[in-house]
Amino acid sequence: MTFTPAPPNHGIKFQRIDLPDQPVVDADVDYVVDLSRGTTIEHNGARVNTVEHTLAALVGLEIDNVLIKIDGPEPPILDGSSKMFIEALEKVGVQQQNALRNFLEVTESIMYRDPERDVEIAALPLDDFRVTVMVDYNSPVLGSQHASLTDIQDFKKDIASSRTFCFLHELEMLYKNNLIRGGDLNNAIVVVDRVVKDEELDYLAGLFNKPKVEVKKEGILNNVELRHRNEPARHKLLDVVGDLALVGRPIKAQILAARPGHAANVAFAKKLKKAMMANKSSAPYYDPNVEPVMDINQITQILPHRYPFLLIDKIFHLDETTVAGIKNVTVNEPFFTGHFPGNPVMPGVLQIEAMAQIGGILVLNTVPDPENYTPYFLGIDKCKFRKMVIPGDTIKFKCELTAPIKRGIAQMNGYAYVGNTLVCEASMTARIVKNQ
Repeated sequence: MTFTPAPPNHGIKFQRIDLPDQPVVDADVDYVVDLSRGTTIEHNGARVNTVEHTLAALVGLEIDNVLIKIDGPEPPILDGSSKMFIEALEKVGVQQQNALRNFLEVTESIMYRDPERDVEIAALPLDDFRVTVMVDYNSPVLGSQHASLTDIQDFKKDIASSRTFCFLHELEMLYKNNLIRGGDLNNAIVVVDRVVKDEELDYLAGLFNKPKVEVKKEGILNNVELRHRNEPARHKLLDVVGDLALVGRPIKAQILAARPGHAANVAFAKKLKKAMMANKSSAPYYDPNVEPVMDINQITQILPHRYPFLLIDKIFHLDETTVAGIKNVTVNEPFFTGHFPGNPVMPGVLQIEAMAQIGGILVLNTVPDPENYTPYFLGIDKCKFRKMVIPGDTIKFKCELTAPIKRGIAQMNGYAYVGNTLVCEASMTARIVKNQ
């Protein structure tokens, strides 16, 4: 299995290089086809089994774009955790890309419950990603356990090394159903929660081609040392992180999971994706402490607009398909002297003009000498004003191309936000013309 770099907005994809035409399958919850002791995805004739440990490692390192080339149906089990994936990825390093991370931001509580399995999972609004998992196996060895991840930066040291586990009574069934043929007694924790006779241990030793199988006093088969006191709960958290990666975006939410499993994780991921698609356009993340892509001086070198009609202050993101920038609205704007001076409100037409200027930056970015071109807008459609903009607001604008630019003509959707609230949106068509 080889991790290869991918461009912005590529996402996480697997490629079966051992199959004809080397088909690619997106790491997408809509492509989950099997949940027998792991999460299996399939698309375009490509099937990849047990993807959750690999995906968890990518989430833990905050890797959004990667093509994983694999010459078989399943990532290697390694030691049953995400630890070795983390180590391999860190060895080659991670590159920052000039693109906004497209977060799924949970703005209201999303709940999932499976009464038959007594499973409950919830996502609560939070400007961060945190996960808490509680498990209870009614076992004298495991008992009740919980694990928490409060900072994704801690995934590597606190969660990644936690190995998969199963109970002794599951082993033979799994082996006979061809589910753990790539595994080994030493890359999984086998919990022994009953008295085991010597002849049964000898049978297991023969089944797995081992000279001897032993039971430790704490109920762990074959002398495997636990890496954490609550390693099973931590591995369940690892599985939650990996399965939720199938939503397709990094998540901002507090995830609470009671007795989760792959089936529940995937069902919950589908619920999250449904909510994400219902609110497809989300506010871009803006950090004023980060150096902008373009400041006002750079903007004036490209756009022909000047006071009082230059209506953007900063570009904080720019790639091939998306641009984002801000407009700081102050009471000193010239239009406030005549536009409801006793109750100042930014005119909607100027919001659209500012959005158009942001879009102009995106279109001009497609030519090597943008200072020699002028953007002209040909049409505005589906324009809606959703909330008043007043002095003191900072408007975050985002424009996205909806089709490739042809003959200098671009089609895009524009959005304006104050905080995370959508205040204005429109579809726009623009053309760039070379100056005479």
